[in-house]
Amino acid sequence: MADDAAEPIDLLLSIVDGMASVDQAAWNAIANPGADYDPFIDWNFLEALEASGCAAPSTGWTPRHILAHDKSGVLVGAAPLYLKLHSRGEFVFDHAWADALARAGGRYYPKLLCAVPFTPVTGRRLLAIAGPRSAAIRRSLAQAVIKIAHDAKMSSAHFNFLEEDVWDALGDDGLLQRTDQQFHWINRGYASFDDFLGALTSRKRKMLRKERAAAQGGLTIERLTGAELTPKHWDAFFRFYMDTGARKWGSPYLNRNFFSLLHERMADRVMMVLAMDQTRPVAGALNLIGSDTLYGRYWGRKIDKPFLHFEVCYYQAMDFAIERGLLRVEAGAQGEHKLARGYEPQLTRSAHWIAHPGLRSAVASYLDNERAAVDHGMDCLTEATPFRRGGDVATGEPQHDEEGF
Repeated sequence: MADDAAEPIDLLLSIVDGMASVDQAAWNAIANPGADYDPFIDWNFLEALEASGCAAPSTGWTPRHILAHDKSGVLVGAAPLYLKLHSRGEFVFDHAWADALARAGGRYYPKLLCAVPFTPVTGRRLLAIAGPRSAAIRRSLAQAVIKIAHDAKMSSAHFNFLEEDVWDALGDDGLLQRTDQQFHWINRGYASFDDFLGALTSRKRKMLRKERAAAQGGLTIERLTGAELTPKHWDAFFRFYMDTGARKWGSPYLNRNFFSLLHERMADRVMMVLAMDQTRPVAGALNLIGSDTLYGRYWGRKIDKPFLHFEVCYYQAMDFAIERGLLRVEAGAQGEHKLARGYEPQLTRSAHWIAHPGLRSAVASYLDNERAAVDHGMDCLTEATPFRRGGDVATGEPQHDEEGF
């Protein structure tokens, strides 16, 4: 991980069984150094997952966080790490790998996972204090994860939703590299939603206007954050969340206690959208606010109304990002329908250590083909974005055509 990563570094590595055992200020100092804030690696978020029982041994997520202290006892590195008894809630799908090893007479679980539970968001995973030795610290953390898996005779260790430079470095160290895609909306300095619409083709521009009008008809849309949020808002949202989770994957990952803790600890980092039929909430979406990104996480509804999902989840998020000057909106995993609404394909990256030589060889071959397919798909999807070819999407200078709106 850069030239200094190969140099030896003297660290005291330890494992803790939960975020409650980690000093909050020390963790946050290395998790979110400077102005680049990621809410999902904040101590408050990770500890809330554990304290609420969502990421706990009883749910197949046993915390095994790695801490790295220097000689003077200062925390200089860490990694959110979990012993996993299944592959649910990860969004990097390795079920076929587990099945293959089982058919060969092996055992895939337990495995180690360096990630944020239930969160398909790219971000920092191998945390290190800023400075010239940060790459060496990250490399030591990665090696420690693999050593733990190897010494315990586990099948594998996984690092999900990595930043590109860390992904490259882990590949250089021999880990298997995987890619996938998501769809993000990029704010290219738009002054308003109408300004964004001006960058689209006439047909798509008209489509989005019609969708917003249809979704908003008869409803009031509210965006709430910080002190505006009350328990009644969370109660309404939780009902939506449970309904969506039950319909999509049967057993929602998060409980009401988690959202209470999120409200207590991070309300200023939450943006909730509620669609109101007079005084009755009928749909809602939950977003978390980073330093330059709005992260869409969960949504649900109690009524069927055309395009309500797009309005509550996508268009309101875009409005908020423009108002706040945020650079992007990440609306979660999958969903090619986002493409027509101005969301663009973006790569996601993960890295994998597999102990079994036969499985490793088979997975490596598969991933070579998968990465090529993902790259080809990204090229095709980029060509299909709704932006006018006359506008300079790359530099963010929308150019309005003559036929108007």
